Amino acid sequence: MSEATIPAAPDAALLCEIEQFLYREARLLDERRFEAWRDLFTDDGVYWMPSQHGQSDPDRVVSVFYDDRSVMASRIQRLRHPDAHIQTPVSHTAHSVTNVELEAPGATAAPLVVHAVFHMAEYRRSAPRWFAGRYRYELERSGGALRIRMKKVMLIDCESALPAMAVYL
Repeated sequence: MSEATIPAAPDAALLCEIEQFLYREARLLDERRFEAWRDLFTDDGVYWMPSQHGQSDPDRVVSVFYDDRSVMASRIQRLRHPDAHIQTPVSHTAHSVTNVELEAPGATAAPLVVHAVFHMAEYRRSAPRWFAGRYRYELERSGGALRIRMKKVMLIDCESALPAMAVYL
């Protein structure tokens, strides 16, 4: 392999900042701090879970989730409602985020494109459920802090019959 094909190493401080941001996001979800999690998104931020591998457009194919901040707020309100049967009892989750990569390492232009692998375990009633896949983030800075412009969740089994999902992956 020639030197030209080896990507430049990312800025270590930037990569560490991104990793800490993603770990914090996972913790907020696990602690059911959904409003604080939603606040990590930009005003025009989107949470997207495609229903097909390679899906590049949420408007041409139905998605599992395609939530802007307004839809997130509605979903979170429903999750908190005492009569929300899909969350009786509430879910307990553990997110694991790994293999964090910054696309175009050292890039300073917005957005920063970040890839990661995830596993999420959910326990609610009887047997735990497991979800796995890849994340693709578009991050940008706002007031010096990282914010999510887009989080794309690509489940490894997105084309199968999925169980009802109430919580965010």
